[in-house]
Amino acid sequence: MKFGKLFLALAACACLTVAPLASATAAQYKGEYKLSVVPGATSGWGKTASYFADLVRERSNGRINIKVYPSSQLLSGKQTSEFLMLRNGAIDFALASTINWSPQIKELNLTALPFLLAVQPDRYKAMDAIMDGKSGQMMVDAIEGKGVKIIGWAENGFRELTTSKGPISAPEDLKGLKIRVVGSPIFIETFRELGANPVNMNWSEATTGFQQGVVDGQENPTNGINIPLKIWDFHKHHSDWHYIIDPLLLGVNPQVWKGFSPEDQKLLVECAAEAEKYGKALSRLGMDDGASEAYLKSIGKLPDVTDPYACMQENGMTVTRLSPEQIAAFHKATQKVRDDWTAKIGPELVKAAEADMAAARSFFCDHPVAGG
Repeated sequence: MKFGKLFLALAACACLTVAPLASATAAQYKGEYKLSVVPGATSGWGKTASYFADLVRERSNGRINIKVYPSSQLLSGKQTSEFLMLRNGAIDFALASTINWSPQIKELNLTALPFLLAVQPDRYKAMDAIMDGKSGQMMVDAIEGKGVKIIGWAENGFRELTTSKGPISAPEDLKGLKIRVVGSPIFIETFRELGANPVNMNWSEATTGFQQGVVDGQENPTNGINIPLKIWDFHKHHSDWHYIIDPLLLGVNPQVWKGFSPEDQKLLVECAAEAEKYGKALSRLGMDDGASEAYLKSIGKLPDVTDPYACMQENGMTVTRLSPEQIAAFHKATQKVRDDWTAKIGPELVKAAEADMAAARSFFCDHPVAGG
């Protein structure tokens, strides 16, 4: 009995000794880390950010609490300010489009070179090859060289065209149409080269413009943006032309990153990798070989809409899926934009991307089962 009491007393002392150490470790972390996302919570982009935050909270047993702020809540209405705010510490994390960070990092315009990936035999394998290859690392190095730590990629999807006038299946079909685009110069130059009149405006202004007939169309990823926003309320024509892709980067403020233990840094990178798989599957669902649907089903995250083309058609849209020959015509029509921007982005980076994509093509030709 005396031994038992002594054991309990020693155990109690041990708890008192260990508890302050554990509290001291936990106290080094913020009670909340802010994660910025430009679109709304119901977009594929927003869902990917929430998935990452939930994974981190669960696997860290609540040690790391990341709160997602969608709809540009942290950006004072200027989404292109996100990189600087993250670098300066006003934001802790961001799941960001390369488009919004491209004003500060020119290399991020690589995936906005018009129709660069669209003419590849498998556009998704081409994008994966860039993310995983030398060119992807060059993009990451450029970002980190300007002061933001990158811990993973994700994907918003290929940006497709929707219009109130159409269908659009050839470059001449765009002549004179007013198309809402983001403010990046490469977008504006691309649509001008195709004969359209690009208009830079916020999304809230764009929807009013659609209703009033001031703007004829817009471009955004299908699963990530167009379907959640019910684009059929404004446009009845969808053109599947895959002209550029919208990769997402998961960035962290460098000082925040240094504040995590090595074990928790490893945990965050692992959660980012899981979020990448989830985000890619959301953006590619119904457009790939079925792998995305199988993956989402396996983790219990299959959304209600699994066939985006049927969904758009059921809601009164005419869907035009361009053939490789039709896409080649758009590719030819935008050659000048690619040439001009290759010089601005850096020929070495573009050559690296072309080599990455060529290596992927060669691998999947030699290993057809692996590519399936």
